[in-house]
Amino acid sequence: MSSEEQKKTALPVEDAEYTDGLGDAEVVEEEVVEGARVRRRGVYLLPNLFTTGSLFSGFYAIVASMNGQFETAAIAIFVSMILDGLDGRVARMTNTQSAFGAEYDSLSDMVAFGVAPALVAFNWALADLGKFGWVAAFIYVAGAALRLARFNTQIGSVDKKYFVGLPSPSAAAIVAGAVWSLHELTTTGGLNVFMALLVASAGILMVSNVLYSSFKDIDLRGRVPFFIILIIVLVLSIIALDPARTLFGGFLIYTLSGPFQACRRFLKKRRAA
Repeated sequence: MSSEEQKKTALPVEDAEYTDGLGDAEVVEEEVVEGARVRRRGVYLLPNLFTTGSLFSGFYAIVASMNGQFETAAIAIFVSMILDGLDGRVARMTNTQSAFGAEYDSLSDMVAFGVAPALVAFNWALADLGKFGWVAAFIYVAGAALRLARFNTQIGSVDKKYFVGLPSPSAAAIVAGAVWSLHELTTTGGLNVFMALLVASAGILMVSNVLYSSFKDIDLRGRVPFFIILIIVLVLSIIALDPARTLFGGFLIYTLSGPFQACRRFLKKRRAA
């Protein structure tokens, strides 16, 4: 092997696009297959389509809020949540996981569940509060960024049954649910302050050490009693009657469950001591 060829093979994967002689900007990933390192070009289409759809919905929510369409903006964030929940499952089902997909999903989440909810809330109610309003929105955006960065570095090192901190989709659902439920009301001082406190609190909870159930221990493939299906039908019926307030109430309960369980564990330890 010549010295030129040795230099080429020694380059990191990120530089492979400049050494393949094609002059393109193709994505090149390195995988370990049966103990051997294999370089693969391109990206998987199917899971990244769902991620792109989630990103588009988050961006659309921002644009809609700028045009005063706050109900549409809130609904777009919930659509983004559904698509975000599908991309990972589709990747696992079709065995199309990749490092590119994981990074793309994280960046999409930052837009859809970090920037979009904060700007929707800001355009609706927080702008009237001046500096206090944009600071509350920034706390949320910073919390989402830190939450996603910490989550990416803790993969495989924490119990899969729990999330450390409020998941960013749930935080986005709290903000979007509040806007969706209250968008018909006239924004007043009291309502604006409530939204600022809600947005800032969601941001703080995302970077907290409060544990939240991930529900990953639920066996969706196993058999369940018949009444479980009836309960699901009842829940879907309730959501259909008033989706805005039902979803907001459900995610609010989930958000409060973390601090409640944390206080419960703290009191239990004090009694045991």
